Amino acid sequence: MICALLDCGGHLTDAHTTALTETARHGVRIEYFRVAEVPSRQELKAIDALAKEILPEDPTPSLDEIAAQPDVSHLGAPGPAPQAPFLHESLRIVVIGNDAALSAVLTRMMRADYLWAEVGFVPTSEYSTAAMNWGLKTHETDQSLADQVAVVEEALSFALTAPAKPVPLIRNDAGLAVAGSATIAEWSNEEITGEIIVDDAVLLRADREKDVFGAKLVPMTDAPGIVAAKAVTSFEADAAPHRGLFARLRKPAQPGQLDPASVMQGRAVQAGGPSLSVSVDGVRAKRPVKRVTFYRHLRDLQIVRP
Repeated sequence: MICALLDCGGHLTDAHTTALTETARHGVRIEYFRVAEVPSRQELKAIDALAKEILPEDPTPSLDEIAAQPDVSHLGAPGPAPQAPFLHESLRIVVIGNDAALSAVLTRMMRADYLWAEVGFVPTSEYSTAAMNWGLKTHETDQSLADQVAVVEEALSFALTAPAKPVPLIRNDAGLAVAGSATIAEWSNEEITGEIIVDDAVLLRADREKDVFGAKLVPMTDAPGIVAAKAVTSFEADAAPHRGLFARLRKPAQPGQLDPASVMQGRAVQAGGPSLSVSVDGVRAKRPVKRVTFYRHLRDLQIVRP
C-alpha cells in the first residue's frame, strides 16, 4: 500500500509518530505532504501523480459510459470501486484537517476521476460533521493536551489501518464534493426567497412559509444519498432581523436550527431563487446564484470508517 498523508495546516507533531512508525513497519510506503489548511489544486498534484503511478489507464467504464447505461444500479447501495481488481497496489489518502480540507481533497479526486483510492480522515475539529456522519472520534477542547494527543494518535492509527467502506459521494453542479454538510440560504442571510426540492418533493416554498432561512443537507452512508432539512433560523449568528421591542429583548436564537419534522431523503436537492448563498463544508461561494443542484455522483467514495 502507498499512503499519502496530507497534513492540512501542520497539525502533526513528534507526539503523533507512533502510528506512522507502526504502519511503516508493515511495509506501507508513507508519503508525507504538509499543505495549506484548505489545500490548493497545485498542492494536490502530488496525489494526482501517485494515482497515475498506480493506475496509468483506467480499464473500467468511464463516467459517460456509466451515465448511458439503461439500468440504474449505480444509484443503489454504494459498492466497492470497480478498479480494485486492476490495482497492483492500493492507494490510501489520509487527510488530517477540517471538513473544508477534506472537501477540497474529495473534489480533486472526483474531478480527476480516481475515487477508487481509499480515504482516511483524521478530524482536527470536534465539530466535524463528516466525522459525526461516519462515526469517527474527535478530540474535545476541554480535554487535557495529553488526552487530545492520544485521541489524534488513535484516529490516525485507525485512518491508516482500518478497512475502507463505500459510501455515496455528494457533489453540486459547480463540481464541489461535500464532505460533511452543505447549506442553501438567502445571500443576505435573511429569510429565504425561493424553493428547495428533494427529488420530486417540496422541502420548502418561501411564498407559503414564514421564518424559513434555507436548508442544510448531509451525505448519507447508504442510498439514496442525501438527507436534508429546512432551517428555521439563519445560518449566521444575529443575521435574522429583530422585529419589535420584545424581539430585541429575547435571547438570540441559535444559528442554523433545523426543523426535525421537515427531514427528507433523496438522491438530489435542487434550489431556485433570486439570490441564493451556497456553502459547502463552511466555505461560502463567492457570488450569489439563482439555482443550485446537489446530487449523488456516479462513483462512490471509499472511506475508512467503523
